[in-house]
Amino acid sequence: MKERILTCIVCPRGCTLKVLFDKEGGISDISGNACKRGLTYAEDECTHPKRTVTSTVRLADGRISAVKTTGAVPKESVFEVMKAINALCPEGEVSIGDILLRDVLGTGVDIVVTGNATR
Repeated sequence: MKERILTCIVCPRGCTLKVLFDKEGGISDISGNACKRGLTYAEDECTHPKRTVTSTVRLADGRISAVKTTGAVPKESVFEVMKAINALCPEGEVSIGDILLRDVLGTGVDIVVTGNATR
């Protein structure tokens, strides 16, 4: 039986989760979680992992502003999301909370400004 050890990142507790797989590769057992959120995290991480993407964009005037996705995107899409972020070049002022790109790659997740522009 194959197993995978994960550290849960849902809360500060950081439970060590043990995921056991059956012969077909399906999950047969999850243990080590202190709450139900750990079960969900382990199942998602082993079946369809997602990540929140944080980065920066260069504004038209040369300043840089921090951005992030408003939610997690499929892990296999992270590099394509980064390409979409890198293609952005906003004109004028941007403020924290401004949406620079809606529904990136059809994921239902937006790219939002999270930091004031700096040189």
